[in-house]
Amino acid sequence: MAYKILADECTACGTCIDECPVEAISEGDVYKIDPDVCTDCGACADVCPVEAIVPE
Repeated sequence: MAYKILADECTACGTCIDECPVEAISEGDVYKIDPDVCTDCGACADVCPVEAIVPE
């Protein structure tokens, strides 16, 4: 199971990108996690200041 970013909650702060060991997160107005690349480690969710990253 991969993680996903809740579009309504994401502030595009960039904190999660630096934590992803497999570079599954892409930048934009709202960041996105590629479920095919995500290894379900949860590092991104642990550092998200607005709790916008949740398991799918």
